[in-house]
Amino acid sequence: MSVYPWQGELWQRLTAERERLPHALLLHGPAGIGKRALALELARWLLCQTPTPAGGCGECPSCQWFAQGGHPDFRLIEPAAEAEGAEEGKKGGKRISVDQVREVVEFLTLSAHQGGWRVVVLQPAEALGVAAANALLKTLEEPPPRTVFLLVSHQPRRLLPTILSRCRKLPVASPEPAAALAWLRAQAVDAPEVLLAEAGGAPLLALDYAEPERLARRQRFIEGLLDAEREDLSALAGEYQQRVAEAWGWLVRWLCDLSLCQTTGQVRYFADHAQALRKLAQRIDAGRLWAVYRQVMDDGRWLQHPLNGQLLLESWLIRYAELGARR
Repeated sequence: MSVYPWQGELWQRLTAERERLPHALLLHGPAGIGKRALALELARWLLCQTPTPAGGCGECPSCQWFAQGGHPDFRLIEPAAEAEGAEEGKKGGKRISVDQVREVVEFLTLSAHQGGWRVVVLQPAEALGVAAANALLKTLEEPPPRTVFLLVSHQPRRLLPTILSRCRKLPVASPEPAAALAWLRAQAVDAPEVLLAEAGGAPLLALDYAEPERLARRQRFIEGLLDAEREDLSALAGEYQQRVAEAWGWLVRWLCDLSLCQTTGQVRYFADHAQALRKLAQRIDAGRLWAVYRQVMDDGRWLQHPLNGQLLLESWLIRYAELGARR
């Protein structure tokens, strides 16, 4: 385990404060840039018996326990869907429960196994509901000695003010495009520029986007958007009824790119379809496009509700087609 290349400077800042770390640190920034990995590596380093400036030694019993997922002085708290590696946007358990928080509070009443640090990584912190957050407050404010909470957040604005006020905030920036592209090329990713653009500059998301089946789904959906006149929109929505959040993300980005084409002539997300987007943007009324974009964005709040996803997606596609995308 190690930090990503673009995190080197931030890592040096953190490790220089080993004995001065705050009891609660909030690592916040865009999704897909390695915040979770940074928090885990920091936890491993704090627990290591013979740490080095580069991280945990990897050889001591503490590092071995950590690698096996069973360190007695460490807890990783995530929603069930996150812990199982579920993709962002899929339906499922997305909350950190009160019971999970109570288990952490109970864990911290015990003595440290090695008499050193105890570390709790909690991510994403915005998955804390009101009850779970309230259950954590007292311990977060007055933790036992040599205890560190590492909270990871993609959307810190969603955190309760009482949680925010008890943490030192540490922004984690997206890598420079050159660094992100170099890393993606090292992972043997094809067309990294295209995927990084779609991922909004987040290299870990771009790597996920390179999965062949996802690329095929993306291409099929875009073909439907480009050929909306002849496309059976109900059938297209049916193809994505189990992946409505994924299709919603593509549609939002597509509408955003159309709007950008009208205002700046630039494309942000679908660089591989820039010519088609610019041509399409010329035929669409800007006011109506903005209205549809806002509607689809607002409807995104229903993605985690048990509604008929196919009907929801079909309604968005019909509104898109009515813009004049039908030729």
